[in-house]
Amino acid sequence: MESRLKVLGHPVHPMLVMFPVGLLVTAVLFDVVDTVGGPDFLGEVAYWNITVGLAVGLLAAVAGTFDLLAIPTGTRAKRVALTHAAANVAVILLFAAVWVVRLNADSRAAGGALIAIEVVALAILGVSAWLGGELVDRLGVGVDREAGLDAPSSLRPPATTHRIGEVQR
Repeated sequence: MESRLKVLGHPVHPMLVMFPVGLLVTAVLFDVVDTVGGPDFLGEVAYWNITVGLAVGLLAAVAGTFDLLAIPTGTRAKRVALTHAAANVAVILLFAAVWVVRLNADSRAAGGALIAIEVVALAILGVSAWLGGELVDRLGVGVDREAGLDAPSSLRPPATTHRIGEVQR
């Protein structure tokens, strides 16, 4: 299944997701370093990483919605995509809550509770990123017109997995 939203022949959603992932992971790292005694400016930088990560994350969500809506109902790909989308919504909501708390605070630095929320959000993001990889690499969503939208999980043993055009030995 090819993506409906492309730029110069390449799907937009996979191009956009690297930015919020990188920005949000870096924000959490900066917050942790700031909390354990790093330079004071890291809390401010982390806040702005979250700000930009949320903005680009929403753009990635819009692009991903185009692909999600094109996946046929009743396929494994649709189930994986819905789980991927729900996880990403959870991540956006958790980081948005952290952002709102820090928005008008005297210091943009995060404390222990906010960092705990960020770490939970990153754990969900890790699961969601794996699901996104499963969609693209295993199921060919957004990439391959002849994708196997019901291919088994990549966690299954190789003897039970096949791709279109492969010869089983």
